[in-house]
Amino acid sequence: MSNPSILILPGDGIGPEVMTEVKKVISWFGAKRDIQFDVSEDLVGGAAYDAHGTPLHDDTMARAQEVDAVLLGAVGGPKYDELDFSVKPERGLLRLRKEMDLFSNLRPAQCFDALADFSSLKKDVVAGLDIMIVRELTSGIYFGEPRGIFEEGNERVGINTQRYTESEIDRVARSAFELAMRRGKKLCSMEKANVMESGILWREVVTEVAKDYPEVALSHMYADAGAMQLCRWPKQFDVIVTDNLFGDLLSDAAAMLTGSLGMLPSASLGAPMANGRPKALYEPVHGSAPDIAGQGKANPIACILSFAMALRYSFDLGSEADRVEAAVETALANGARTADLLGEEGATPISTSEMGDVIVAALDASL
Repeated sequence: MSNPSILILPGDGIGPEVMTEVKKVISWFGAKRDIQFDVSEDLVGGAAYDAHGTPLHDDTMARAQEVDAVLLGAVGGPKYDELDFSVKPERGLLRLRKEMDLFSNLRPAQCFDALADFSSLKKDVVAGLDIMIVRELTSGIYFGEPRGIFEEGNERVGINTQRYTESEIDRVARSAFELAMRRGKKLCSMEKANVMESGILWREVVTEVAKDYPEVALSHMYADAGAMQLCRWPKQFDVIVTDNLFGDLLSDAAAMLTGSLGMLPSASLGAPMANGRPKALYEPVHGSAPDIAGQGKANPIACILSFAMALRYSFDLGSEADRVEAAVETALANGARTADLLGEEGATPISTSEMGDVIVAALDASL
């Protein structure tokens, strides 16, 4: 059998810096665990625009469709602010999501013990937190038609349409139920069925899908109440499934429970390919952070944890994903801190590269 294939798209800003540290971890698996990956690299976002005049070249898109997993760093930066909307760096990422049909966005929010004091919430509220938000990614109000800004009478009106089909809800619900089966067998579905017809349909379809997963305890919650409960007592949740708009809002709210965007990975999954692996794109939640790009200040942990998610969800290497996550926990417990993780004045941060080296050393120690 051939080695699993990975396409690395470092992108812009701090993307190349954090991806360099991921490549150290990938190399470690080849050298120390005899787990080999066929790795290729290409351009996306502003880097692709600079080279090709487009944020994603057609050849790159074709390669993304062929590999087992795509690892992406970050896209965008002020250099590209004046570009036409159609060629802004972010359009490259959106094209990947759309053409790969990555409908299920997994956004974990895990609070490592060493960072429990770092959240804006009380330690007892976030210590031990480990939840997963499953966000529908390719439909809903961000894609529905009609949309646009139109003239109506003597003024303009902005229109976006919240639209979901039964099949779109069904497939992301099944993705969430399957995930719940691998975790705590508890799923909360969030929508606004009290005021939105799309929410009514969402609740009906999720309830119907639940019949195929009798072991999973399903609950429903209005999305605004869910936002409140995430702040009040987030550990009541295990897996949350919700639509594109609410998922965007709720996952960002959950992100801050952990203390830093530099700690948060994500996965975007699609339908299984011929080899049984899902179409998949893995990326850190943080942006390109152009203000610190090239300075060695970026936290590579979110990108490294995104690779851990690839081990778990694309390559069925859950124990090796656990190994990476444990190495991150060890590094943090031993006091390794990039600038975004400094809690007290006068503390000295380590560099992006040094954090990668500390995590690799922790992987060595795990053998």
